[in-house]
Amino acid sequence: MNGKNGISRRDALATGGAAIAGGALLFSGRGTALAQDVPGAKGPREGTAADTGGSHVSQEALPPGEEGRDYVPVVVPNGTKLPWKVVGGAKVYHLVAEEVEHEFAPGLRATCWGYSGSVHGPLIEAVEGDRVRIFVTNRLQAPTSVHWHGLLLPNGMDGVGGLNQRAIKPGETFKYEFTLRQSGTCMYHSHHDEMTQIGLGMTGLFVIHPRKRPEPRIDRDFAVLLHEWRIDPGTSRPNPNEMTDFNILTMNAKVFPATAPLVVRTGERVRVRIGNLSPMSHHPIHLHGYQFLITETDGGRLPESARWPETTVLVPVGSTRTVEFVADEPGDWALHCHMTHHVMNQMGHEFPNMIGVKPGAIDRKVQPLLPEYMTMGQDGMGEMAEMGMPVPQNSIPMVGGPGKHDYITMGGMFTVLKVRDGIDSYDDPGWYENPPGTLASPASAGDLERNDIRVRGNKN
Repeated sequence: MNGKNGISRRDALATGGAAIAGGALLFSGRGTALAQDVPGAKGPREGTAADTGGSHVSQEALPPGEEGRDYVPVVVPNGTKLPWKVVGGAKVYHLVAEEVEHEFAPGLRATCWGYSGSVHGPLIEAVEGDRVRIFVTNRLQAPTSVHWHGLLLPNGMDGVGGLNQRAIKPGETFKYEFTLRQSGTCMYHSHHDEMTQIGLGMTGLFVIHPRKRPEPRIDRDFAVLLHEWRIDPGTSRPNPNEMTDFNILTMNAKVFPATAPLVVRTGERVRVRIGNLSPMSHHPIHLHGYQFLITETDGGRLPESARWPETTVLVPVGSTRTVEFVADEPGDWALHCHMTHHVMNQMGHEFPNMIGVKPGAIDRKVQPLLPEYMTMGQDGMGEMAEMGMPVPQNSIPMVGGPGKHDYITMGGMFTVLKVRDGIDSYDDPGWYENPPGTLASPASAGDLERNDIRVRGNKN
C-alpha cells in the first residue's frame, strides 16, 4: 500500500533495514565514518588560526546566495524575516534585542523580550558558503549575548556570555562574523541569563540553504518555532521563572485560533521545518491526513537510507526536525502537538476534576452569594469554549475557535494545513468544501437498518 508521500510499506522496511545496516557500518568503521560523514570533520574551521595571528585555511570564497537563484524562500506563518544587504562580499544583518509588545491571540497581549520588534525574533535566511556579518544591538535593560545554536563557527563567535565573549551591555552593539560551512535548520537565542531571556521570548530560527539544491525541488518551505510560556490571567508579562506548568503553548509565538494556516496547492512538495526552544518540554508534532518523511535533524540533511515515514515527529528541547511530503489530498488538515496539555490555553490548569459530577446542588448553594456561578467541566473542557462567559482581563478562553462545522475545541499548539486545487494565491482560502459523499454525517434510520446496527433506544 502506497502512502501519501509515495512510499510503500515494503520500501519503508527496506529503508529501515538499510538504516540499521548503515548504523552497524558506522560502528564497525568508526574512524572512517568520522572522517567522511560527520558535519564539521571535513577540514579546519574558518578563522581559527587567523584568530591567533597565524595563517589559516578557509573554504573557497563564494558569492552571496540569492533568493530564487539558489533557494526557494522560507515561509514563516505569523512571523518575519531579517533583511540583509551585501557589503564587501558578506551578507550583513542587524539584530536588535529589545522589549516587544506581543499579541499571542486577540485578547491576550504581553510585554516580552525579542529581536527587531518581533517575538520570536525574525528568521535569518542564508546559503551555505555565505559570509555573514551580524550586528547585535542591545536595547534591553540587562546584558545579553546571542548564541548561534547548531552552527559550526569559530569559538569566539559562539556567543555564550562569560565563556566565549563578555556580555553585550545595554546600549552596546557587537559584531559576529563567520562563514556558513553547513546547511540545515538551526536556531539562535540569548545565552546570557537564559532562564529569563529565553523565557521572555529571545529566540529565533536560522535557515541555511544548501549551495547545491537537493532534488526533488521543494515548492513550499515552512518554518515553525515552538515555545511555551507562563502568563497568568490578568498579568502583562510572561513569568520566566516557571519550570513545570506552562499555560501558553505557541507556534511562531501564536496560539490557536490566531495561528496562520499553512496554505499549499494540491500536488506541491512541502517542507516543514520545526524548531523547539521551549524552556522545558519536548513536543510530538502530528499531521493529519498524510505520511511524511523525516529528512533533516539538527545535524543536517539525512541520507535517503536514514529517512523513515511518520505521521508524528518528536521535536526535543533545543532541537530541530524537518519533514517533507507531497500534498496530494485537498482539505483542511490539523497540525498540532499531541501532548493534550499543549492544545489548551490559560485557566485549564490545576482545575478540579468534575467529570461526571451532577453540580446542581452545589450551584444552588453558591448562587445566592454569586448569582452567575456555575460549576465548570462536568462534561469535559470543550463545553467551556462556547459559553461566552467573561474571562479575566488580558486572557483568552481555554480552548478553541469557530470552525466550519462546529466549534474547534483546540488551542495552543494547533494550526491547519490547507491544501487546495488550483488556487491562484497562498492567501487563506477559507474552509474546505467537502465533495458530496466525503463528509461524516449523522446515520439515518435506514443506514442503521441496512447495516444491522442496533443502538440502545432504537426501535430496531
